[in-house]
Amino acid sequence: MAAATASFQAPAAAADDLTFKHAFGTTALPRPARRVVSLGYTTQDPLLALGVRPVAVRHWFGAFPHSIWPWARPYLGDAAPDVLIGEVSMERVAATDPDLIVAIGAGLSQAEYTVLSRIAPVLVHDPADSAYGTPWDRMTLILGRATGRLAEARELVASVRAGFAAARRRHPGWAGRTGVAAYHWSGETGAFAGADTRARFLIELGFQPTDAVAALSGADDFYARLSPEDLSPLDADILLWVSSFDTSPDLAALPMRRTLTAHAEGREVFAGGLVSAALSFGSVLSLPFALEALEADIAAACDGDPATPVASAVKAGLAP
Repeated sequence: MAAATASFQAPAAAADDLTFKHAFGTTALPRPARRVVSLGYTTQDPLLALGVRPVAVRHWFGAFPHSIWPWARPYLGDAAPDVLIGEVSMERVAATDPDLIVAIGAGLSQAEYTVLSRIAPVLVHDPADSAYGTPWDRMTLILGRATGRLAEARELVASVRAGFAAARRRHPGWAGRTGVAAYHWSGETGAFAGADTRARFLIELGFQPTDAVAALSGADDFYARLSPEDLSPLDADILLWVSSFDTSPDLAALPMRRTLTAHAEGREVFAGGLVSAALSFGSVLSLPFALEALEADIAAACDGDPATPVASAVKAGLAP
């Protein structure tokens, strides 16, 4: 846990420091931002948590009004941000008259960054992170600084960390055990790893990836594909299946899944639909939502008794 937590640490910064070094250079804000376009696929969450309602947001997936998911909806109030879908329209961004464009986790090219910088100051990911690999706490603190709300950002980060710490105290037996978040879709099975939010979620709870999954991926990788004939890297103390759907018949019928000890001993947990989206966002708002939804099932799967039912696995048809 110590190594993983260290990777989430953000550098200290003064509340009035509005100069940001990032992958494409340096951006200096003349004042804390107020009219913010959120081009990152998940940056609307920390902005809303900080009390900043974006004037436009980038759509990732899901069919919720203004592309705001349920865990963030209470923070939107009566705001109605423009929703940008697909390739970024520079004209639509300019039309919102922003004083900051947040593009951390947006996957911008250098050329797109250059054009957007003619509209307003642009923030992209830290040079230490990959384009989509900014940890939730660093992202929250950066945006807190950019909007003049660093103290609030620190409180938010501390609150989420406290939530994970409390879960670890409630379940001391999780420390040092293995946990893997996995997927199966379009005939492909794999493990989330390295910089992925779903892998980081289990690490925050005290689990470590199996040696096999760790060997298949690097620190900046998000997933590792597995041979359909050998799913043994997934054989962890907790196997968390992540699906976009509330049921997954093809996963339930996956023949080699039934060869795993994790299956035989009832150590599988299923995160479908809304919970899997919360894990995918991995934000200061969605992580507490995912933790609340999954804690009881992880505890049931990890209690050492194969007879203990795991509600989500039973519902998804995964129970042995």
